[in-house]
Amino acid sequence: MKVLAILPPFLPIDEIDRAVGAILPGIEIRTDTDFESSECEVLIVTTFTPVDPALLGKMPGLKFIQVASTGYDNVQISILKERGIRLSNIPVANKESVAEHVIAFVLAFLKNLIFFDRTLREGNWPILTNSRELSGKVFGIVGMGAIGKRLAERLLYFGVKTVYYDPVRLPEVEEEMLGARPLDLNTLLKESDIVSIHMPLTDKTRNMFGQDTFSMMKDGAIFINTSRGEIVDEAALIDAIKRKGIQAGLDVYPHEPPDFTSELFRLDNVIFSPHIAGVTMESQRRFITETVSNVLKYVQGLEPLYRVV
Repeated sequence: MKVLAILPPFLPIDEIDRAVGAILPGIEIRTDTDFESSECEVLIVTTFTPVDPALLGKMPGLKFIQVASTGYDNVQISILKERGIRLSNIPVANKESVAEHVIAFVLAFLKNLIFFDRTLREGNWPILTNSRELSGKVFGIVGMGAIGKRLAERLLYFGVKTVYYDPVRLPEVEEEMLGARPLDLNTLLKESDIVSIHMPLTDKTRNMFGQDTFSMMKDGAIFINTSRGEIVDEAALIDAIKRKGIQAGLDVYPHEPPDFTSELFRLDNVIFSPHIAGVTMESQRRFITETVSNVLKYVQGLEPLYRVV
């Protein structure tokens, strides 16, 4: 069974080729889509490659797509359903990395780390501080999938009051283990000191956080987005930061790289990172291992894990 992998050029392609080639002999690894056609039956991609009609039209025999990522909004699902092509993602490889990144954002805000660093670099020695503790805060998790649950597990050690919203409620025994109380979204926003998004990008979640949503949040609340930029209306977020003193930790943006001329980048109470919450040396190794393992299952005639379509 022929396997084609289309990977971004910044990855260590030669190293991946050596490691994966030993497990999947004959795999073709490319860093571009500039080919007329392919006889591949299995396609491996990351979120950097749009899986659209133009690409799919080059692969008439394609049967299975493995996205080496948690997200798969780069794939046009409707076409896959029409052609009977199966799709799997890897939703668990970066859960540790993202959970830690969220907590890092939150602690940076609560402990005023950016302000203190800047102040000391300017030669000043602040006497007073308005630093706060994470313990005792109400932490709202929007989306309780693999990453949301891992975040809740990590928060157990900080003594927070964890609440969550998800269209599908967890089993009560799991809620008890995580110390997480289910709420509707509006109530969660009103009660939470910190709100962290962990929802996939869909037609229903696009611009899920807009002016009405932000208006329900507490003044000065901390807002973290490490999921997808399109879930947040950027203009509404800017307004909430200016009017309500919302503090925002952003790892994702509607367009990447973002528009650096946006007013967002001139606001003080925002911390940015370049869509790397899930990117650690450890998580990348897990993505490669679990991607190859799942493709190998399919090639051997077994049911692949994490099936989306």
